[in-house]
Amino acid sequence: MRRTCLGFLLLLTACAPTLARAAEAAERPNIILINIDDLGSRELGAWGGRFRTPALDRMAAEGRRMTDHYAAPVCSPSRAALLTGCYPKRVLPTPHVLFPGAAVGLHPDEQTIAEVLRAAGYATACIGKWHLGDQFPFLPLQQGFSEYFGLPYSNDMGPAAEGVKSNWGAPLPLPKSAPKGAGSTEDGTGIRTQQPPLPLLEGNTVIGRVGPAEQADLVRLYTERAVDYVQRPRTQPFFLYLAHNAVHFPLYPSAAFRERVPQSLLGAWIEEVDWSVGQVLAAVRAAGLERRTLVLFVSDNGGPLNHGSDNHPLRGGKGSTLEGGIRVPLLVWWPGRIPGGSNSSALTANPDLLPTLARLAGAGLSTGRRIDGVDISASLLGDPGPGARREFLYFRGLDLEAVRADTWKLHLARGELYHLGEDPGEARNVASQHPEVVARLRAIAAANVSDLGNTGVGPGCRPLGRTTSPRPLLAADGTVRADAIGPRPRFP
Repeated sequence: MRRTCLGFLLLLTACAPTLARAAEAAERPNIILINIDDLGSRELGAWGGRFRTPALDRMAAEGRRMTDHYAAPVCSPSRAALLTGCYPKRVLPTPHVLFPGAAVGLHPDEQTIAEVLRAAGYATACIGKWHLGDQFPFLPLQQGFSEYFGLPYSNDMGPAAEGVKSNWGAPLPLPKSAPKGAGSTEDGTGIRTQQPPLPLLEGNTVIGRVGPAEQADLVRLYTERAVDYVQRPRTQPFFLYLAHNAVHFPLYPSAAFRERVPQSLLGAWIEEVDWSVGQVLAAVRAAGLERRTLVLFVSDNGGPLNHGSDNHPLRGGKGSTLEGGIRVPLLVWWPGRIPGGSNSSALTANPDLLPTLARLAGAGLSTGRRIDGVDISASLLGDPGPGARREFLYFRGLDLEAVRADTWKLHLARGELYHLGEDPGEARNVASQHPEVVARLRAIAAANVSDLGNTGVGPGCRPLGRTTSPRPLLAADGTVRADAIGPRPRFP
């Protein structure tokens, strides 16, 4: 008996490291990051919005609203910051967004959330809009994702004759000018302004051409893929990045939602996105994964006022560094870990997601590449304090236009100071009453000159990825350019 007990103890001792690793793996959450295109805060019921968003309202009731979260004014910079943990200017120093067939993209040496989590044993998938470069070296499979399905850029970057410059049901506009040649560029970065047909990709391969009918199917197609991914049997945790093209112009809700919200195409597409979120969360619950899954819902920038968005009470919209252009809704949901129905005004930003998700996943970060994000896990999980981030730099392209420290925001060129805690709509300039605050925020901006630079490309900006002989994925006649597609990489 004594010998048997001793043997059992020795067996437990030998198995202890394996059991500990298994317990640690069980604690690591699955992560679903849902990114919506051009969604203003005011559109959601949880922010007092005008459209029906029952799934997102439930997500807020069961999770946490982050009310002071910052992205970037436009698409590509926002996504670069979201995935790399850096200010967009550090990793994607371009004046605006990337266009089809561009010679540049997110450098393959940059470390994305997908690469960090895959190295820690996560399965990784990207579904939807990418917009960090459409040439082979820059596509999702080369940036840490094991699977990809979606559009490589915005749904308006195609020929007007195929409905991408007009909403569903609207007359097709005439092209403004003759298409530019394949070698023409908008600026020295090699960003092309050509508008080839929209390609749908599976992995690195073009599998379809997206016209008006396909645009109206995108939310459904992405959602079906996401639900399938969540429900697959697996022994490892997963990271799913679901990036809808909705609700970016042109507005193409499906027929079912056009019938539900006949008065507003924007409202119909927002309600369809809400349906999509409901389907994904239902899949998580049906798989019994709700207590092991962290879901984040965010917009890439504020809503565009010229397309009917409402960012009230914030001033401004997409493309600007006013609060309405860059402060976006962030919802976080993890039953049993995140307090339901809670709110946080802690200052958070897209670069913070990489270090935060890495910590929650028990993943290591490369020490050789500087990031700008901070770990905000305490704020997401319910800490009522001010949070780990105390400052935020508002970049518009290559220009630093504003600085925030705590609840103070200074517009640098105009010298306007706002207390965002009392005046989120930036209506009352109080610079003359608080010269010491103005001086403090200008000092923060001055310190950035030697890093990212307040104009142009600063010394702390890293190089863009660059490829030779770039080609659109689809030619003007819709044929696939074979030399634009590379092989699928092999992953361990």
